[in-house]
Amino acid sequence: MTYWEILTRQLPLLDKKEQEKFKNTKITVIGCGGIGGEAIEMLARMGVGELVLVDEDSFDITNLNRQTLATFEDIGRDKSAVAKEKVEAINPNVKVTNYSKHVNQDNIDQLLKDSNLVIDALDNIPTRVIVSRKARELKIPFIHGAIHGSLGQVSVFLPTTKSYEEMFMLPSSGKQLNEDVIEELENVVSGTPPAFGPTPNLVGCLEAMEAFKIITGIGKVTVSPKVLTFDLLDFSSFSIDEI
Repeated sequence: MTYWEILTRQLPLLDKKEQEKFKNTKITVIGCGGIGGEAIEMLARMGVGELVLVDEDSFDITNLNRQTLATFEDIGRDKSAVAKEKVEAINPNVKVTNYSKHVNQDNIDQLLKDSNLVIDALDNIPTRVIVSRKARELKIPFIHGAIHGSLGQVSVFLPTTKSYEEMFMLPSSGKQLNEDVIEELENVVSGTPPAFGPTPNLVGCLEAMEAFKIITGIGKVTVSPKVLTFDLLDFSSFSIDEI
């Protein structure tokens, strides 16, 4: 089984040079749950060259309604390790490294080292700020996705565009990330968001496609300050707005 055989149905949609760009791409996905699990699987199936998978958590029974990497047998296992196994089972051509650790300002350099872009599949704002700032510093795209219930949003932040903090007017914008500022960020959103199963999975698919478009150069990317939003309870709600 070769790399190109796996992509037989995809190749008529782009030329081989464009696909080779994706084959030579390294992507870091931070978060291997609902959003991240689907993004990871799609990236593997679309033929990404290398993945770095990061998540400090393990699967529990409440993940089964939406996190496609989770099975009953995986409860208690590290999400990043399960994600690595799934990628290797889908497409053994992909090089995969996984980290089961909390992302912070001390290790973010290691996690994003040599990556061409980073996918945000996080569920908390302080870590998003840390990752988005480092991506901006490294001059790589930061692909953002978030959900709440049936609501989802996706946007891409480039080094030359309005930042994640600026676009969403976070209290940390322009400030050093000390303990007080991180506490302010933690208070922006409280509690664990509810979720219908399809919502994070759709966001993950969209993030993977944005990554594919950025690397290959095909299609239009939803770049900051534009954001794609939707409500799965109202299909007429799908829109691209500018903040």
